[in-house]
Amino acid sequence: MELTRNAQKVLRARYLLRDEHGAAIETPEELMRRVAHSVARAETNYGGDAALWEDRYYGLLAGLRFLPNSPALMNAGKPMGQLAACFVLPVDDSMDSIFGTLKNAAKILQSGGGTGFSFSHLRPKSDIVRSTMGIASGPVSFMRIYNTATDVIKQGGARRGANMGILRVDHPDVLRFIRAKRAAGELTNFNISIAVTDAFMDALGRGGKYWLVNPRTGGPVKEADAGEVFDEIVSCAWETGDPGLIFIDVINRDNPTPKLGRIESTNPCGEQPLLPNEACVLGSVNLSKYAIAGGGEARLDRDALGADVRMAVRFLDGVIDVNQYPVPEIEAMHRGNRKIGLGVMGFADLLILLGVRYDSPQGFTFAGELMRFIQEESHAASVALAAERGAFPNFKGSVWDKPGAPPMRNATVTTIAPTGSISIIADCSSGIEPIFKIAFKRLVLDTELFDVNKHFIRMARERGFYSDELMQEVMRKGSLKGVKGVPPDIKELFRTAHEIAPRDHIEMQAAFQKYTDNAVSKTINLPRRATKEDVAKAYLLAYDKGCKGITVFRYGTKKRGTLVRLTEVTNLADLVD
Repeated sequence: MELTRNAQKVLRARYLLRDEHGAAIETPEELMRRVAHSVARAETNYGGDAALWEDRYYGLLAGLRFLPNSPALMNAGKPMGQLAACFVLPVDDSMDSIFGTLKNAAKILQSGGGTGFSFSHLRPKSDIVRSTMGIASGPVSFMRIYNTATDVIKQGGARRGANMGILRVDHPDVLRFIRAKRAAGELTNFNISIAVTDAFMDALGRGGKYWLVNPRTGGPVKEADAGEVFDEIVSCAWETGDPGLIFIDVINRDNPTPKLGRIESTNPCGEQPLLPNEACVLGSVNLSKYAIAGGGEARLDRDALGADVRMAVRFLDGVIDVNQYPVPEIEAMHRGNRKIGLGVMGFADLLILLGVRYDSPQGFTFAGELMRFIQEESHAASVALAAERGAFPNFKGSVWDKPGAPPMRNATVTTIAPTGSISIIADCSSGIEPIFKIAFKRLVLDTELFDVNKHFIRMARERGFYSDELMQEVMRKGSLKGVKGVPPDIKELFRTAHEIAPRDHIEMQAAFQKYTDNAVSKTINLPRRATKEDVAKAYLLAYDKGCKGITVFRYGTKKRGTLVRLTEVTNLADLVD
C-alpha cells in the first residue's frame, strides 16, 4: 500500500489492532485483509465464492479506491463486530424510553457508531407530569444528560462520541433548543438541527405565524411568529454554527418505506436520514483515482469507476449480513430495509486533475453528471443483487414496489458523507468539499498532522514557479490569494473553501443532492465578515434548491476541530511525501 505519513499516523492512532499493552499488532495491509475477509464471509450465505470476493475486496481497499466507514475498518473481525456508522434511536415521552434509549446509545457509541435523536416527542418545559404531580424539565435538560453520558464513552477506544439532536420547529421549546449551544461548553457532543416543516417555510415566506403544538396532547399551544423564530435560528448559527436546518418534509417525500413510519432524525453529520431504530453502513469511492491522462488532457475513467461502484455496493450489502448489532430492534429494522450509503471523496482533487474550477458552471454541471452516473450504477448493482439474493424484506409497499419495476436489494443506496478520517487514509480531499487550505495543520486524536496540497506542489514544479520562498508564503497564508508568482489559472483551480461564495457551496450541494438517495453532508463556509443576512439567504436558498438540510459555519466564531494556519516549516520534506 502507498500510504502518506499522515495516513500512517491515523491508522496507528485509530485503526490497527493492538495488544493488551496498546502496541499495534497488524500492518495496514493486514487491516485491509482483515476487513476484506470479514465482509466476504457474506458470500457463503448465498453460495458465493468467499475467497474470490475477499481478493477483489482487498484490491479495492488496499488500492485506496474505496473505503468503508470507520467502524468497519476498526471492528471487522473483532468479537464486537459492529460495522455500521449511522444510527437513529427513538426518544418517547417516558422515563423508560428516555433512559432505555440512552443505554442503547451507550452501546452504539462504544462500538464506534454515531447516534441521532429527535427529542420532539418530549413534553415541553413546565408542562404537567401527572404521575408525580410535578412539572416537566423539557427536551434540552434530557439532552444535557445524554451529552454527559457521551462525554465518558470513548467510541471503540478511538473515537469521541458524536450525536445529532433534532427538535421540530413547531415544538413549544423551540426557542430554548435554538439557544442551547450559545453558552460555551454546552452540548459539546451534539450537533443540533431544527426540523423545519413546509408549513413553517410557507408562514415565513408570507410573513405570518404558525402554531406550536404540545406533543403530549397533540393540540396547539400558541402561535409563534415565523420570522422571529427564523431570526433566532440565524442569529445563533451566525454566532456558533448551530443549529443547522433539516428540511423534514423534503426528507419524508423521499422516504423509501413510508408505511413503516416517518423519518424524524438523521445521523450526526446530517447526511443519513433514518427511521427510529434504523442503521446504515456507509462507504466512499476515492474519485481522485479515476482521472486518466490522454490526448493532451485528463478525463474521467467511467469504466473503472462504474466497476468499482458496483463492487462497493456489493461490499456494503455484505456488511449488513456480517454485522453484529448492539440492539435487536436495530438489527431487525436494518436487515428489513438494508439501507446502504455509497458516496464519494476526493471530488475536489478530481476537479483539479481535470482542470475544472470548483465554483463554476462547468463544475456544477460536472458534479450533477458524475453523481447521476454513480447513482445509475449503484441502483443497477442493487437490482442485480436483488436478482441474486432477493429484495430487501420490506420491499412490498416501498417506493420501489412499482408495476414492471425490478426489485431492489437496498431501500437506499447512495449518501454523501464527510469522510473525515478515511479521506486522510486515502490521501484525498474530503467528501465533496473544496480544499480547505493549500497548507494547514490539524490534530486528530491528539496526533498532529501537516497537510500541504500535493497537486499544487506537483503543478508548481511542472510549471516552473516552485520555490521554497513561495511555499513558505503559501503556508503562512493558507491560500493563494495575494501570492505573487502563481499563474492565474492555478489560482482559479486552487480556490479554498472560504474563497467560495455561500451560494456556490449550496449550488454544489444541490447538484449532488439531485442524484442522491439519502442526503448530502456539506459545510457552507462563511468568512468571518459574513452577516446574519448572509446566513439567512443561505438557509432560504438551500430550501429553494431542494437540499435536505444545511449547516453553515462562519470562520472564527468558535473553535471547531483544531485546524490552524501553518507558520513556518524549515524542512519542506516534513510536509511533502
